[in-house]
Amino acid sequence: MKSTDSLIEPLIERIELYGKTTLELTKLRLVEKTIGVATSLLSRLSVIALILISIVIFSIAFALMLGEWLGKSYYGFIIIASIYLFAGILANLYLNKWMRRPLGNLIISESLN
Repeated sequence: MKSTDSLIEPLIERIELYGKTTLELTKLRLVEKTIGVATSLLSRLSVIALILISIVIFSIAFALMLGEWLGKSYYGFIIIASIYLFAGILANLYLNKWMRRPLGNLIISESLN
């Protein structure tokens, strides 16, 4: 009877070790996927931030140019602000539909790689 117990104990220890190793490997894979998704989103957001800064600078220049053409500088800013207001309303109505699927696909594709 003692020989059966001595055979089972190493087997149980190996099963425990296998379970712990599998859990650690799963954690490491999860961390790797999370880092991949986060870095991908961060790099894309930094490019978007640079594009937005450029748009703001061009908008100011265009507003000043329009204001010079119209005789009062604030006219140009009113026109540009109206354009952005209209674009903001459209974005509020439709951006959720436009962004949900591509952003979801990006996160899924990054997590599956």
